[in-house]
Amino acid sequence: MAFKVPEQHRCSQYSDASYGNNGLFLFSPRPSSARNDLTIIASDGGGWEHVSVSKKYECPTWDEMCFVKKLFWSDPEDFAVQFHPPESQYVNNHPYCLHLWRPGDGQMRFPEVWMVGIK
Repeated sequence: MAFKVPEQHRCSQYSDASYGNNGLFLFSPRPSSARNDLTIIASDGGGWEHVSVSKKYECPTWDEMCFVKKLFWSDPEDFAVQFHPPESQYVNNHPYCLHLWRPGDGQMRFPEVWMVGIK
């Protein structure tokens, strides 16, 4: 399992390959328009692998977040999560931004599959 960045989508104005898994990446997962374009900031410091995914006019959809997850964590068995922290820890610097996180050591407890639904 490995966190990796899609270099071909790196915005070289802000970073280059020497930044490793950190930088700004631009995507158009569907036919390009201002509504569909995704801006992604990736980082891998502090014990976490992380991407923030934003759009200009609306929040990213579930399908778009799945697209991003597959780009940055390509192994189908990799996981990434979205957190809902205590309200006292809310941070909202962009109205249409969502985040995916994965602990750097890949260790996290999950509910049993039967608790989520019928498989």
